[in-house]
Formats: sequence, structure tokens, C-alpha cells
Amino acid sequence: MGNPNCGKTSLFNFASGAHEHVGNYSGVTVDAKEGVAEFEGYTFKLVDLPGTYSLSAYSPEELYVRKQIVEQVPDVIVNVVDASNIERNLYLTTQLIDMHLRMVCALNMYDECEKRGDRLEVNTLAQLMGVPMIPCSFKEGRGVQELFHTIIRIYENREGTIENYRHIHINHGHEIEDGISHIQKYLKKVPNVREKYSTRFLAIKLLERDNDIKEYVSHLPHAEEIFYETVVADKRVREEMHEDTETAIMDAKYGFIRGALKEAKHQTGVKKDTYKTTHKLDRLLTNRIIGFPLFVLILFLMFHATFTLGQYPMDWIEMGVDGCSTIVSMLLPDGMLKDMLTDGVIGGVGSVIVFLPQILILYTFISFMEDSGYMARAAFIMDKLMHKMGLHGKSFIPLIMGFGCNVPAIMACRTIESRRSRLVTMLILPLMSCSARLPIYIMIVGTFFAAQYRSLILIALYVIGVFLSIIMSRVFCRFVVKGDDSPFVMELPPYRFPTLKAIGRHTWEKGKQYLKKMGGIILVASIVVWALGYFPHNESLSRQQQQEQSYIGHIGKAIEPIFTPMGFNWKLDVGLVSGVGAKEIVASTLGVLYSDDDSFGDDDSFSEENTSKYQRMRQQMENDGITPLAAFCFLLFVLIYFPCVASISAIKGETGKWKWAVFVAGYTTILAWCISAVVYQIGNLII
Repeated sequence: MGNPNCGKTSLFNFASGAHEHVGNYSGVTVDAKEGVAEFEGYTFKLVDLPGTYSLSAYSPEELYVRKQIVEQVPDVIVNVVDASNIERNLYLTTQLIDMHLRMVCALNMYDECEKRGDRLEVNTLAQLMGVPMIPCSFKEGRGVQELFHTIIRIYENREGTIENYRHIHINHGHEIEDGISHIQKYLKKVPNVREKYSTRFLAIKLLERDNDIKEYVSHLPHAEEIFYETVVADKRVREEMHEDTETAIMDAKYGFIRGALKEAKHQTGVKKDTYKTTHKLDRLLTNRIIGFPLFVLILFLMFHATFTLGQYPMDWIEMGVDGCSTIVSMLLPDGMLKDMLTDGVIGGVGSVIVFLPQILILYTFISFMEDSGYMARAAFIMDKLMHKMGLHGKSFIPLIMGFGCNVPAIMACRTIESRRSRLVTMLILPLMSCSARLPIYIMIVGTFFAAQYRSLILIALYVIGVFLSIIMSRVFCRFVVKGDDSPFVMELPPYRFPTLKAIGRHTWEKGKQYLKKMGGIILVASIVVWALGYFPHNESLSRQQQQEQSYIGHIGKAIEPIFTPMGFNWKLDVGLVSGVGAKEIVASTLGVLYSDDDSFGDDDSFSEENTSKYQRMRQQMENDGITPLAAFCFLLFVLIYFPCVASISAIKGETGKWKWAVFVAGYTTILAWCISAVVYQIGNLII
């Protein structure tokens, strides 16, 4: 455990070989991640806890971390400390010392301190804190073996302290220490309380007016005496020190830290300013005049590159898919199996898998922005806009994560301290275009719009989603979710150039998840859609007639009147319904319904120079009456309507109530219908 950005997850990944994402901004780890490592005959169960600045009860992650270490009681805590910002990081260490837990401190990023010319007598500081301290650099693997040697020594000496180290009590001053002693006297009378908590830690937290600890103590024997001593001690501190007890305790801890660092001859070097580049870049990238336009430009370049660079490998994959379909057609005799493989499996899965290059390119950009530290600056840049939405900058992190996938983004909302901001952020998150919608966008945009306009239309969809989220956030803050917001400080970590290995690993992890979907839910859905379009089968009918009289045709025709105001046909309607499970299924459904149609076999438009997949699909859709305006309205509907089932489930899990999950499903679908219908009707009048 440790502060955000201190390198916990880097250690976790290095030691366990896990591929958890390491983002250079607060709140990446929103849950405990577990891994396993082997070293010198021992098997280690590693748990990566969320980053937290303290063990107070102000934010969900602080409560979560405290609950984990109290209820799961680890054999050893690895307290990861950012050595380049050691004074602030050691505050959490002092609270862990109060809890009397077996611990080792990993001084991460020690190489940056050495480059800067910092001076620190590590052994002296370790003796003063009563905790072993190991200089490390997890980026290079430096110090990891020594760290694990120390963990083993602490574990093997469970009954006492590790050699050369004694457990210390941080002195908070006479008045506070006197109060702690009086409260402890009654706490020690309670049987079994010390199995979960250090009585000293409980006493300190009571003096800090920690509501979670007060609730716990209220159910203990002698609760009245304990609370009485707390009130007496608190009153005495206020009278003697002229400040509240929590502030006095915090000042005492920082005083201890500064004294220990001075004794350890800590000095910040001037040999090299390791943050010089960071300061220069921040003057440009976070400038209040050009910072926002630069951010928009970066987003535009990201989407433009996604389209242009991804087109080449996309064409290769498309050729491979067409080749597979041709081979299967040649090898198998005519019949249901051949139709299922060519139209259902290859047509459905192939229509989605061709977009894998774009997905990988998009995630490469997002990984680079996260790992480099620019994502935290994006939150800082957007803070002013977030305030106008009734939120604050910290809400921007989950919203940006929503461009990747809404489910982890919804889970990341638990790091937002304010209940109102947390809930409103979850309610508007489905308006962020997740990567699952990208194949649909690329399919429709590539089909109906000229190459020079594709990037603009794609980024317009993302901007519309953001614009709608701003409006809905204002509405929700004013009429739906009441309560006060809480202030926060957004940490701006130093810029670090991410390694190609790290970016490649993160990108491949996302790509692997995408491929797993291809072999799972997308494959099953494609076969189901094909079967609904195949049965009841009649060989004498043309392909178009067969689809219209099939089960899926009947379903589509039944719901077609609902979507008539948007200019959709029954095939698009069926695609939207199938997308309730997962948005990629919309693309695979359209891929099945608009696979090469034999009714166009003699059409002159299928000459050799005019046979791209986009052109063939556009011909079929135009023959079905779909115009570019209707196609754009379809994209708007996909952008806004019902989030996937996994997102609905995540909202229920995070809020604890089905009403908010149902509310999101309802309002997004109604909003999608209204906006698409209005745009189509107005567009028809203008065009």
C-alpha cells in the first residue's frame, strides 16, 4: 500500500508478472488486485490496495484500505514510499506505525533522487521510524530481491520485531499522549479488541473524531467511559494548544517526520532538476489560454490516427476474412452448415474483428497519455468545465476512462469523495463513447461518408457525448441528486516517458479482451442472429425475401414503427435491440444482415474497381432506404441509448440500488429516441 502514484502497481506487476494497468494519475487501482509470486521457497500472495494518502475516513478508498488491512490482517505490509516526495509519503507510514503492523518500506524512485543529488541516510531513517527501508526502483527492478529478503525476515520473526529495529510510538505531545493513555486504559479492558485493532490506533482515531471508529467503539463494553475520556482529552487539547485535536495530531506527525529526516541528513540536491522538463511542459500544456485547445487538438490527432493508420491493417484483416469465407464456400457443399459458417460465424465475427487495429491504436494513445502523466493534466484542464457541470476535476478521470470501457470507469467513481459527484458521474458515464461503440462508428461512418470527413464525424460523436453529459449533469445536480460537493486537490505527477514494453503490454491486454469477446459473446450472438434470419427457411425465396419472412424479420417489422421517426429500417432496429447485451453485437448483427447479398450479383456497381466492403454495404443499405442523415441519426442513437448489461450491473453494484441502474437504462434510451428523431425530422426539412 501507499500514496497514489508511488509505484505500488509497478511492484505488483514486476513481482507477480500480472498485467494490471499502471496509470500515472490518482485512482487507477480502485479495488484490491491479487497476484502470486515465488521467491526462495516461499509463495507470496500479493494484494495491491488502492492508493491513499492516509487512513482517515474522508474518502471511499481510505475506508476500503483500512477495512482490508484490519479484516484481512496481512503477514507483512509493503509500504511503498515515493522517495522523491518522501515527507508527504511518510505521513501514511506514521499511521501504519500507530496500527502496530509488521511492515517494510520500499523507497521507490530512488534512482530519481540520486540523479537529482538528494542525500539521505536510509539506515538512520529506518532506525528512527522503527521500520526497515529498502531503496528501490521498480521500473528497473532495483532493490526488489532485497525487499523480498526483508519481507521473509519479518515474517519468520513474527513474535518480535526484526533485528536492529524496535517498534516506536510517535510522540504527539504531552496533552495528546495523556489523552491516548486514558482512552487506552478502557479499551484494553475489552476482550478480543486487540485482535483487530491496536488500542493506540483506536484512541488516536477517536481523538480525530473518526466516525467509522466511533461507530465501532459504540458497540463495545465501557463505550460510555471511552467516549467520556475522549471528550475530556479533546477539550484539554483545545484549551492548551488552541487548535482542534485532529490538526494537532497531524502537526505532531509531520513534526516527527521532519525531525527524523533532519536526523537522517535529508537534503534535496541541486545537481540535476529532474522536474525541469515537467515544469516546462506544464507551462505549455496547462496554460489557461492554450491548454484546452491543445487538449482538443490531441484528441483530434488521436482519432485521426485511429482511422488513417488503422485502415491498412484493417484492409489486410478484411482480405483474410473474405479469403476464409471463399475457402469455406469452396470446400463445403451448399446447405445450412455452409450458410452458418459463411454468413453467421465469418460474416458476424469478421465484421467486428476487422476493427481490431483501430481498437489497438486508440488504446495505445490512451495508455501513453495515462502513463506519461498527461491524463492528470487533462483532469486539471477540465476542472473548470467540471465545476460548471456541478462536479469537479476528479470526476474527469472516470469520464476519460469511459472512452475505454464504461464498467471500470463506473467502478473508478468510488474514489470520488463527494456522494453527489460520485453518483452524478456514474449517471452520465454511459454518454461517454466506450471502445465497444467504435466498431459501429467505423462501420457506419466508413460506409456513408467520404474519407476526408470521417475523422471529423467520429470526433463529433465523442464531442456530442461530452456535451450531453454536461447538460445532463447540470440537470441531475439541480433536480435529481441533492447534496454538497467537497473540495479536492488534483495531484500532478511528474512527466515520465512510458516504456514501449509497458504501452505494448497495456494495449495487448485490451486487444486480448476484445478477441475474447469475439470468441465468446459475439460469436454466440452472431450465430443466434443468423439462425433467426435463416429459419423458417425456404430455398425458393431470394435472400432479401428470406430475411423478411424469417423470425428476425418478424421481430424487426414488429418494432419498426417505434423507430420510423428516425428513418431506420427493420434491420437497424434489430441491431439496436441486439446491442443491449454488448454494443459490439450491433456491428456483428449488421454484418450478418448486410453480408453479400445474392440479389445484387448482376449489379454493375460490383465491378472490380468498386467492390470494397464499405461500397457494397452502402449499396445494400441505400437500397433499403437508408440515407446518410438516417445513418448519422443511427450513430446518435448508438451513442446515447441503453448502456450494456455489464454497465447497468456495475451501476447497481456501486450504488447498491437497482433504481439508479433502471433510471440510467430508461433516461438514456428516451434521450436517444428524442434526439435522433428531432435531428432526422429537422434534417429532412433542411435537406
